[in-house]
Amino acid sequence: MRKFFDALFKSQSLIYKYVLYVATVCSIVFFFPKGGQFKYEFQKGKPWQYENLYAPFDFSVKKTDAEIEREKGELRSDQLDYYRYNERIAKDVYTDFDKRFPEVFSEEGLNQAQRKTLYTVGKEILDELYDNGVLVETDRKSRDKMVYVVKKNEAKRIDFESLYELKDLNEVMTSILRKKGLRSFSTPYSRLLSAVVQGNVDLDENLTNRALNEVLSKVSTTRGTIDEGKLIIAKGEVVEAENLKILDSLKQEYESELWADNNYYFILFGYTILVALVLMMLLLFLKKYREEIYGNNVKVTFIFFNILLMVFVTTLVVKYNEAYIFVVPLCILPLILKTFFDARLGLFAHVLTVLILGFVVPNSFEYIFLQIIAGIVTILTVSELYKRANLFVSVGQITLIYMVGYLAFHIIHEGNLDNILWPTMGLFILNGMITLFAQPLIYAYEKIFGLVSDVSLLELSDTNSRLLKELSNKAPGTFHHSLQVANLAEAAANEVGANAMLVRVGALYHDIGKMNRPTYFTENQITNVNPHDELTAVDSAKIIIDHVIEGIEMARKYNIPDRIIDFIRSHHGTTMVYYFYKKQQESGEGVNEKDFRYPGPIPFSKETAILMMADSVEAASKSLKNPTFSIIDEFVEKIVSGQMNANQFLNANITFKEIESVKKIFKQKLTNIYHLRVEYPE
Repeated sequence: MRKFFDALFKSQSLIYKYVLYVATVCSIVFFFPKGGQFKYEFQKGKPWQYENLYAPFDFSVKKTDAEIEREKGELRSDQLDYYRYNERIAKDVYTDFDKRFPEVFSEEGLNQAQRKTLYTVGKEILDELYDNGVLVETDRKSRDKMVYVVKKNEAKRIDFESLYELKDLNEVMTSILRKKGLRSFSTPYSRLLSAVVQGNVDLDENLTNRALNEVLSKVSTTRGTIDEGKLIIAKGEVVEAENLKILDSLKQEYESELWADNNYYFILFGYTILVALVLMMLLLFLKKYREEIYGNNVKVTFIFFNILLMVFVTTLVVKYNEAYIFVVPLCILPLILKTFFDARLGLFAHVLTVLILGFVVPNSFEYIFLQIIAGIVTILTVSELYKRANLFVSVGQITLIYMVGYLAFHIIHEGNLDNILWPTMGLFILNGMITLFAQPLIYAYEKIFGLVSDVSLLELSDTNSRLLKELSNKAPGTFHHSLQVANLAEAAANEVGANAMLVRVGALYHDIGKMNRPTYFTENQITNVNPHDELTAVDSAKIIIDHVIEGIEMARKYNIPDRIIDFIRSHHGTTMVYYFYKKQQESGEGVNEKDFRYPGPIPFSKETAILMMADSVEAASKSLKNPTFSIIDEFVEKIVSGQMNANQFLNANITFKEIESVKKIFKQKLTNIYHLRVEYPE
């Protein structure tokens, strides 16, 4: 059992990768649509490249969204509005008329018969107005068409123009009075009717909408059915018009959830296998070509998380509205991976992500082509993100590539630029604007995953930062030494293709531990008094060695990233404090080698190895007196060879050829520092 747990403990990193791999595969498959995939790719205007296709089962030919919307539009324009006739208002008008009539026609000289005649004519005017009713509001969309008027729960179809408006009152009144020969009474009638007549017919929007929705609900989404075994399209036949609609309908049938219910587990199994293969390629790439990243579970998690995030966002957009598919800023993925790792890994991960999304998006070939091209442009154009203008220029180029590619595909499909969806261009611009969000996203990733970008390195390299300012005040000699080491290391890193910015920042901070006791280090001693003279060799060695441990503690206190702390930890490797080791030997006392050896670790990257060489060469160069070309050459060879013989570079991925290049740069820089000139003959 103990052996089992020991083996389990030793394999925990590998087990974590397996768990991460399985969890990512399951999550991606979970995000996928439940429908299946149509096994044929086809495009409008292109020949059918496969064998004759027969209907595998009975299915309906679906109308396009445009056709359905056109039919609904025609129904909306033909739909009649419903108006509600208010009986109560009409009754109140007649009652008010009866009450006001004697008051208005109270002039003397009118006998009983005349009053009765005038009363009867007034009723006729009201009957004419309220036969169909008087509109409450006049600005209606129903003008010039038939409408329904609901009166006593019965809908009567009438011409909208037969409904009176309040402004029609005088016209109706004058017409009837003319027929009756009573035009002389127009003034009292006008006064009376203007006071009593009210609108009593108004649009019933609820009933109108309910009737419209009922009609729209009956619109068929299909145009017929295709029987099983019927020839759909023959090999070589051009995909267009009717057969295109049939193929689209068959594809939708395959991708529908209803069809998938009977084949759910088979579809799920197929998706799982394909996604697992894609992510396996990523793991194999990391293991074979990026061993450092593969061995770091945080970095592997970071890569898988970003791929999963892009798949999740894209599938979410597809389920919401696939028309917005190009809003998803997929180019953020290679941009971020290039920022934290390298261009090849960024492009590889981007291509794999696009292949996964090919199962989800419509027009998968067009989508995959555009996204891969955009990803390549991202990798080729985005560089030095700490320069603000670079990201804007790159995003502009990416957006332009999207637009040009989209127009090219439209020309291929349609043969011209007619009917192009110009709002899609706006989606590409929106995509570019969202891509600019990469900068704050990089900052968030640095804090969450403990990674370091060029932007952060640029901030850390500022010599006016709090920690470096403190170093320059407390230990000016060490600060000057760090600057010289930074220049040497940066030049060497550029020569061998290492991360020059990272090396420079590591060099600036590698000796910050000397701030605690600066006078114990010769570069900070401004008098002839050496505090080591009063200490034993063991105590002096301990103080010298402790500057590494104290530097690590100080860096963590100031939240310096781990990648920079690695330079502090490894810049002396496991070398010895040789001066005090020899002093202890000469004293005749017992010597314990561990007391004079740095704790390590030895450099484990090309950058940390370069810093170790630069630090030793720069520090030892202070002891040179009257240096010449040959002295500098021999001096650099001796320092670096000693480190190699001490096996300090065994874990660093630096070659002998690269070490030779580094030595050549050191010799050139030291020659420039000491201003050596060719000796001319006298």
